[in-house]
Amino acid sequence: MRYIPHTDEDVRQMLAAIGVDSVERLFEEIPEAVRLRRPLALPGPLAETELLREFSRQAALNATAATHVSFLGGGAYNHFIPAVVDHLISRSEFYTAYTPYQPEISQGTLQAIFEYQTLICQLTGMEVANASMYDGASACAEAVLMAVRATGRSRVLLSRALHPAYRQTVATYTRYLEVELVELPFDETGRTDFEVLAGELDDRTAAVVAGYPNVFGVIEDLASLATAAHQVGARLVAAVQEPIALGLLHPPGALGADIVVGEGQSFGIPLSFGGPYLGFFAAQRQDLRSMPGRLVGETVDLEGERGFVLTLSTREQHIRREKATSNICSNEGLCALMATIYLSLLGRQGIREVAVQNLSKAAYARQQIAALPGFRLPFSAPTFNEFVVEGPQEVQGVLATLADEGILGGIALAPWFEEMPNRFLVCVTEQNTRQEIEALAAALGGRR
Repeated sequence: MRYIPHTDEDVRQMLAAIGVDSVERLFEEIPEAVRLRRPLALPGPLAETELLREFSRQAALNATAATHVSFLGGGAYNHFIPAVVDHLISRSEFYTAYTPYQPEISQGTLQAIFEYQTLICQLTGMEVANASMYDGASACAEAVLMAVRATGRSRVLLSRALHPAYRQTVATYTRYLEVELVELPFDETGRTDFEVLAGELDDRTAAVVAGYPNVFGVIEDLASLATAAHQVGARLVAAVQEPIALGLLHPPGALGADIVVGEGQSFGIPLSFGGPYLGFFAAQRQDLRSMPGRLVGETVDLEGERGFVLTLSTREQHIRREKATSNICSNEGLCALMATIYLSLLGRQGIREVAVQNLSKAAYARQQIAALPGFRLPFSAPTFNEFVVEGPQEVQGVLATLADEGILGGIALAPWFEEMPNRFLVCVTEQNTRQEIEALAAALGGRR
């Protein structure tokens, strides 16, 4: 869209047409207390070369996975993205594609979504998957709402080891609904405390929600959680914040999960300072009609040729609002296409190889850090590519010093868990070299 500035005469004519004598009158509805009564604090005009130079200077202030050695995880992961992903999604037929309001002329878009759904089902071990979830956190919240609808119950048990952003998003979605959220503690292994869970389950429980892996990188015992939930007729929601783990772990569906959601950023989507990302959502056939978002199906036309249709789209724009299962509007098709290309390129064996590299390198980092005097690994359960470290002192300052030296050493857990001032989360992916891991250990060892 071109920007064409209005002249003073344009403004005069428009104000005259609507019967207002000044632009300021248009803002009278804004409360006086929140109005800005001074010009914006912007610098004067710059030449294009000066402006580009200033932008470059500002951008250089950011610490990124390209400028620093990164051991950050916690829901966003630095994985290698083959160049062909960006090349293919930049084609005009994909880059400009939007919501398939006329499915019959959007066969390419629908086929891409169909292939994406198929890949998600294969990864998660579920029977159906949809498209157009915003991110992992909102997909988790939608899963809770779906479990409440499907069971007719209103009590939801959330593991405290579930990512805090996921828990907060669930709380936001359910704030004005008659839904009771119960937080389950984690035990010394880093897993959801099963004894507390067993005591909280009852015939009012709609769902149990746990991470796989959880926010500590710990692999939850989904099979036991599923068995316990099913004994009282509740759904088990597995939230996968690091889906590369599914290259090695048993699919959640094979372990009894009823709904599997997660963050698809690891599948070929750049870190991008937090988005846009891709939420995935899969369920069993019994809950098909209660799923949010879109679902694309395969059929044949009158001539017997293969074709694709928008089978379900139960959002508020398409059916009566009171019947809608979700208010999701924006189409995440481009991000879903990136994930589809990435998964297709790597294939079953490639995803497994990436997962093995993540697991192996993280195990080496665990070994190196655990050997440092004053450092320990507080959780005993198996982990994937990230793990919690407890240091001898408050870690915020330590991590800040490491960042000054070009190492993003991890995420302090105190902002999420106030009882953990000395603990931080370290993530190791296939992008990290042996030398980088050893440099992190050496830097931590020198900070006692």
